[in-house]
Amino acid sequence: MERKIFWIVFLLLGTVADIVLPIWWGLAATIPIGVLSWWIAYRSEWF
Repeated sequence: MERKIFWIVFLLLGTVADIVLPIWWGLAATIPIGVLSWWIAYRSEWF
């Protein structure tokens, strides 16, 4: 279940970043989005 939540959050935030931010900022935002997605899925205990 955590893996599914991770990928959903990662893809959703990544898509939003690619639409809202310029291309290089969107690429740079991938690492923080990955960390945030990992924290939401595995560490936050929301799921």
